[in-house]
Amino acid sequence: MKCTTIRRAGLSIVAAALLTGVTACGGSGGSDDSGGSGGSGKGGDGGPRLSPVAALLTAEKSTDGADSAKVESTTTMGSVMSMTADGALGWGDGLTGTLTITYTGGTMADTMRQMGTTSMEARYLPDAYYARMGDTFAEQAGGRHWIRYAYDDLESLGGSSGAYLKDQMQNTTPNQSVKLLLASGDVREVGEEKVRGQRTTHYSGTVEVADLAEKNSNLSQSQLDDLRKTLEQAGVTTETVDIWVDDRDLLVKKVEKGETTAGAYAQTAYYTDYGTEVSAEVPPASDTADFAELVKQQGAGTGS
Repeated sequence: MKCTTIRRAGLSIVAAALLTGVTACGGSGGSDDSGGSGGSGKGGDGGPRLSPVAALLTAEKSTDGADSAKVESTTTMGSVMSMTADGALGWGDGLTGTLTITYTGGTMADTMRQMGTTSMEARYLPDAYYARMGDTFAEQAGGRHWIRYAYDDLESLGGSSGAYLKDQMQNTTPNQSVKLLLASGDVREVGEEKVRGQRTTHYSGTVEVADLAEKNSNLSQSQLDDLRKTLEQAGVTTETVDIWVDDRDLLVKKVEKGETTAGAYAQTAYYTDYGTEVSAEVPPASDTADFAELVKQQGAGTGS
């Protein structure tokens, strides 16, 4: 019984961390043509001031083309969790990179403490996500410390929500936060502000989450309908998005806020060192458990 409880807790923590990686990169993927209407991306040093849409189109292209960055983020969701993530991610050829994720509060942190640690290493590779759990979890998983979370399994095991998460994992990049505003149709320039000593321009808007999913994913209509129901049940309808863009047209900060049935959620992420070298190695197979197999074992062990 203890084995099943710890294994289930580990799986839920992996899922939360998986989502954190996605949102740290900007919570929406999909086709690049979602930017809607509005001005041209031209402009530049000494030229006429760009409209917010034109400026964001330029920032979206510049950030996408940078291929990698160091990421530092904080995430809170009601009483469920507060967590930090720190590392580097690349997106030139699928999402890759490594983050150190630390749970600092909420029920997730309590669960992690029961497993002997509040911190875990997360590795993102183009076809799967790997999470290194603590020794207590390994004792209940045949001595294996890592969980492999294949993106294809997300869709087969998670239905429409899993399909959406898979879509986001395989398409997400930091420039998606810029696309969030472009797709929303609600873009406004707040003004010039300093972010950690850098001069930036601050933009803001409100996003209808279900509409955004439709514009920025490759899901079928039935999957979108199911996802919309899931979002409604979770109390997620709209979120506010704020981004800060530097003089090189690169995203340096983003803040997303919204409400769920579990309480308010918010994430702040900072991006630095664009073009940094990123590496993420596949953990040893002998020290890795497969998520789909663990789910089957959990189901087989829940008879009493």
